[in-house]
Amino acid sequence: MDTRIWLYLGMGFGVLSFGIALLIYRWVKAQDAGSEKAQKIARAIRDGAWAYLRYLYGALAGVSVLFGIVLAVVFSFQEEGFGLLRGLETAGAYIIGALCSAVAGYLGMSVAVRANVRTAVAATDNLNRAFNVAYRAGAVLSLAMVGIAVFGMCLIYLVTGDPEVVLGFSFGASSLALLAKAGGGIYTKTADIAADLVGKVEAGIPEDDPRNPAVIADNVGDNVGDVAGMGADIFDSYVASTVAAMLIGFTGFLTAPKEDQVFYTVLPLILCILGILASIIGLQLVRVGKNGKPGTALNMATVVTCLIFSGFAAILFFSMGWNIGALIATVSGLGIGVLIGFTTNFFTDDNFGPVRKTADIARSGSALNIISGVSYGLISTGPSLLGIAAATLAAYFGAEAFGLPGVYGVGIAAVGMLSLTGIVVANDAYGPIVDNSKGIAEMSGMGDEVVTRCDVLDSAGNTAKAITKGFAISAAALTVLALFVAYKEQIEQYLPDGKTLELSLLNPMVLAGILLGAMVPPIFSALLMLAVTKNAFKMIEEIRRQFREIPGILLGTKDPDYATCVGLASQGALKALVMPALLAVVLPLVIGFVLGPAALGGFLGGAIFTGIVFALFMANAGGLWDNAKKYVEAGHCGGSGSDAHKATVVGDTVGDPFKDTAGPSINTLITVMTLISSLFAPIIATVHLFGW
Repeated sequence: MDTRIWLYLGMGFGVLSFGIALLIYRWVKAQDAGSEKAQKIARAIRDGAWAYLRYLYGALAGVSVLFGIVLAVVFSFQEEGFGLLRGLETAGAYIIGALCSAVAGYLGMSVAVRANVRTAVAATDNLNRAFNVAYRAGAVLSLAMVGIAVFGMCLIYLVTGDPEVVLGFSFGASSLALLAKAGGGIYTKTADIAADLVGKVEAGIPEDDPRNPAVIADNVGDNVGDVAGMGADIFDSYVASTVAAMLIGFTGFLTAPKEDQVFYTVLPLILCILGILASIIGLQLVRVGKNGKPGTALNMATVVTCLIFSGFAAILFFSMGWNIGALIATVSGLGIGVLIGFTTNFFTDDNFGPVRKTADIARSGSALNIISGVSYGLISTGPSLLGIAAATLAAYFGAEAFGLPGVYGVGIAAVGMLSLTGIVVANDAYGPIVDNSKGIAEMSGMGDEVVTRCDVLDSAGNTAKAITKGFAISAAALTVLALFVAYKEQIEQYLPDGKTLELSLLNPMVLAGILLGAMVPPIFSALLMLAVTKNAFKMIEEIRRQFREIPGILLGTKDPDYATCVGLASQGALKALVMPALLAVVLPLVIGFVLGPAALGGFLGGAIFTGIVFALFMANAGGLWDNAKKYVEAGHCGGSGSDAHKATVVGDTVGDPFKDTAGPSINTLITVMTLISSLFAPIIATVHLFGW
């Protein structure tokens, strides 16, 4: 079959996926929005979210224009002279990538801030109806995201026939992801920590009490962090993994017949098409009975979609007579992705030992609660790292056994793992929607029964978000390993014949690069968490000021000033992004141009390996502390107001920037650094040719 047909099919399925997302969006908007009081609260959350998104996209527009100009100029200089077309193609792909990610995030945020109140109103009827509203709203983001991504990649490759130009599209998506995930994480944890410490601990009021001046900012933060932020993060990994595999296919089959080279370059896009189809079917099968468990439904959705995709892939490979090595690699990545998700579930779900033991030991105080969470968080990295190693080896040797380059198998494994993106993002976006619905139900006085139903949905959402973070980090690990290989192959294309990029630990440049790279994830994490503490301190002082100067707030006779807290969170988040963004974008280029390609290879290796460990540890430890607190609040270990509760609130406060700011942002950090290294690899290699 002509590979162009697959590209047209990819564009068609991309449009279909986006069209279904719009239809579901209309259905969600048609649901009952409830009383005027509930709508007023939802409107405040929506306005705060849009205000932040305007700031974010304004910053993105400036960054996109600046980088677009740089890419257009830099990539116009080629070995044969000045070629403006190549520069314009790369710059255009970059801007389209950023725009596509922004559109998907905009649509996801738009439906999330409308679905929250509708979920709360649906909960007045029954749990199943409320679940359906929230989950379908999450599906809007997931289907829009994969649809836009596949359409964009297929279109750009169809027009240019050059996967290096598609790499520009991926870098555009990564630019937004870095700003959206890190900024959203700072925003949401600034508000969450301030609301918890002053509201719960000092004033003794519930989490979503309307008397808390930070409560609207806290609910806004759930959306900007876990809808716009996490959506952009996984969009980034999804596109980057596909482009990395395309690049390896393009460079790894240079000596093969032209039709084989083109096929293995396009194969990752074919797998994305199968992923869209499997996700569309899987989303339709998610159901919760009247007395069912939302968490079970979310997990079953992942398993069913995995099986559907595997079936489609097997049928296609065998019927078309394609190389089975690529199928083995695909299934290896897919299987390990599911396994890692359920491993994360064990360490973060309150149905299992780690969370319950951490909650129980909290009766002895905050110190032991924190030590317990740190310990389980460190242990939790083991199964995930073993899984990533197993997937890498299975994909590598499975591909080689059937005559394919082993490194191509690693790239395809990353695509296989991320083929579940359509279902995983729906699970993740469901989380902040039900979290907001609980807050709206409580603030608008819908009654204890409705709040309890929303709390059941929220508990499942917390676990779903933890699983998604584990999945995203592991997917990013395989993605950057594939990008690392793509970087090496890109460099070697520009070296003299017979020369290879040797990344030996005996090379002092490589060793220096490893050490420099290893320091970046911890410093990046520290910058983000310090930004959270600085901004949270300002908001805490503002909440205390309002309680002190307006006594009627705690009595319920005066409304707090929500807008000031929302403004503090927005401004603080965006200002704090400058240094982390520069670290991610500028440092790899400095290492590459000053110390050379070998040092940059070592730098990427060091950053990747410490980044994966830090990201897994922080995400899982934070999720564990959060659910330990919720386990106590459900009436265990002394219940709300007890010493154990106070200790778990402190633990959750420590864990908040772990799981929602630094941990998941490291995915984007290592992806951006590896992408920009691969993008500029030809220029770095050309500059250092004199040294070979």
